[in-house]
Amino acid sequence: MKSQEAIEILETMQEMYPGKFEVTQRMVSMALPQLMQMDYKAVMDKLSRYAFMSPFPPSFSDIAVYLPKENDYLEKMKVWEQEAAEVSEETKRRFEEKLDQFMRGYSNDL
Repeated sequence: MKSQEAIEILETMQEMYPGKFEVTQRMVSMALPQLMQMDYKAVMDKLSRYAFMSPFPPSFSDIAVYLPKENDYLEKMKVWEQEAAEVSEETKRRFEEKLDQFMRGYSNDL
């Protein structure tokens, strides 16, 4: 969400709850960074639904909608698979032999 959209959220709350929700400079400075991490349209939708259900202003947690964090795990997996495809068969074979040798030594220590 952009800062102007976040301010619009606060102004909408003030308009929907006259006398019950006051936008101050302190509130703007505290709420703006948090609101900017949220999805504007989803917050407005949630605020709209909330306003028609409650005569009291919502807390920010009542209307908060955060964007899902990107999951870069699949992208990392693709990179690892590409890197693995570039490793020669000889290197893979030697690695497997060393791993087997290590595991046999490890199991003998038990």
